[in-house]
Amino acid sequence: MHGSGIPIWFFIGVLLTVYGVLIFGYGIVEAVTGNYPPLVQMTNLHTPIWWGGLLWLAGLFYVVKFRPKSSK
Repeated sequence: MHGSGIPIWFFIGVLLTVYGVLIFGYGIVEAVTGNYPPLVQMTNLHTPIWWGGLLWLAGLFYVVKFRPKSSK
């Protein structure tokens, strides 16, 4: 890493976590309000909730596994 000591996988984990939270939040709002885009099939599966949660968990895994070590 040329001296920085922070792995790129940590930043990928942060990005996945942020995207997961945003998609999961959108899915929750969509499910509560019932405001679905027109002509969407199988809305009862609530795919944004599932995919957002999956991204969120994957991102948290990467953040915890590759977090920078303290220099103490």
